[in-house]
Amino acid sequence: MSAARVAVVGGGLAGIAGALELADAGAEVTLVEVRPRLGGAAYSVAREGLEMDNGQHVFLRCCSAYRGLLERLGSSARVSVQPRLRIPVLRPGHDPYVLRRGPLPAPLHLAGALLRYPHLPLHERLASARAAFALMRLSPDAAHSLEGLTLGQWLARHGQSRRAIASLWDLIALPALNLPAAEASLQLGAFVFQTGLLQSAGAGDIGFHEHTLADTIGRPAEQALERAGVRVQLGWRARGLERTRGGFELLGASGRDGEGGDGEGLSAEAVLVALPHERAATLLEPLLGDSVAAWRQLGSSPIVNLHLLYDRPVLDEPFAAGVGTPVQYVFDRTCAGGAPAGSQYLAVSLSGASREMGMSVEQLRELYIPALRELLPRTRQARLELFLATREHAATFRGGPGSGALRPRAGVAAPGLALAGTWTATGWPATLESAVLSGQSAARELVAGLGGRTVEPAPAPALAGG
Repeated sequence: MSAARVAVVGGGLAGIAGALELADAGAEVTLVEVRPRLGGAAYSVAREGLEMDNGQHVFLRCCSAYRGLLERLGSSARVSVQPRLRIPVLRPGHDPYVLRRGPLPAPLHLAGALLRYPHLPLHERLASARAAFALMRLSPDAAHSLEGLTLGQWLARHGQSRRAIASLWDLIALPALNLPAAEASLQLGAFVFQTGLLQSAGAGDIGFHEHTLADTIGRPAEQALERAGVRVQLGWRARGLERTRGGFELLGASGRDGEGGDGEGLSAEAVLVALPHERAATLLEPLLGDSVAAWRQLGSSPIVNLHLLYDRPVLDEPFAAGVGTPVQYVFDRTCAGGAPAGSQYLAVSLSGASREMGMSVEQLRELYIPALRELLPRTRQARLELFLATREHAATFRGGPGSGALRPRAGVAAPGLALAGTWTATGWPATLESAVLSGQSAARELVAGLGGRTVEPAPAPALAGG
């Protein structure tokens, strides 16, 4: 392809992946980002002497596009993937239970763990196994025809009690969909369970960021983009987009977080917009008209993270799930966060956290410190040195029933103009994988539209551990 000038708007994972794809195809790429750093919704902050990620962004072995991007960024050694799915489950007053996959092929790899699961009576465990087999057989067309249902309603129709949904199904649904099963789309829920747990034994092994997100994504992305010849402009807010005879003129402002006066425009033959759906709708409404109204209807779902520093170790596992407690997932981030020797830094991740978004830090302390004392007995003798909360009001789009019809395709939306982001129709919920897939898909369609060669996808990492 000739050196077509392409602008990428947004420096999150979708924008990073798209910019690299375009540069590989020979485009002259400029990426603009309103923040003073790359990474989008996956970032880190320094507070009270600790390096804190804004959220605990885990991934799965089957997330081949995201893992491929990490390889491109030189960050593969900064993450780890479980050799075999293993989720420690904690419940107040009960011994810990480890939910793990066995050596049998899917879907039997989870049968033993499910039949031994202590937080449901035997008849409910058997009913859950039957529901899992029914969910595995649910075709995409059938799920689409039932899109008016929530995942929770479908599970109830298949013999699942409220207790079973809360104690078992939401262990996966809530963090993956950023909504509980009672509110989440059946179509997205079926995709998550089929792709991550039921169709391949090794697909659901969990991947962790052993270093901060800034060290794993943000800073390595800057270096990778520079090596690829991409021009990166941080602190540059896209305030408008106009068509010109030669393509587009991107109107912007520079300065800290793009809040300065009007800056120079950016001319490009094509534009890839990789912004959250609300910002994308505002930018593109003058060009795309009423079609952007559906994007705004997607809404949003929040995530809250609590950051606690104890004066001694209180959790032996790298992470654990909570049942019968407001604590959803807790992660040991001691090494990644640079906690003082002898202490332990824990991050509590709360998905679908509408209630917690409205709570003050003091209210969060009053609820979660006693809950952690019940869940982790050693916290009763430990001294809490620090308690902080980070909040993402619009962490993801709201993946409820009907959301599939509102998501535009990841790709070209008008001649020379493409969309990317977790909210576009990648088939995935709002995940790291969805972001990367969308950016790559949008970039490839732009290349084809500009008359360039087709860009072949990079080889996906092998799915080991079947």
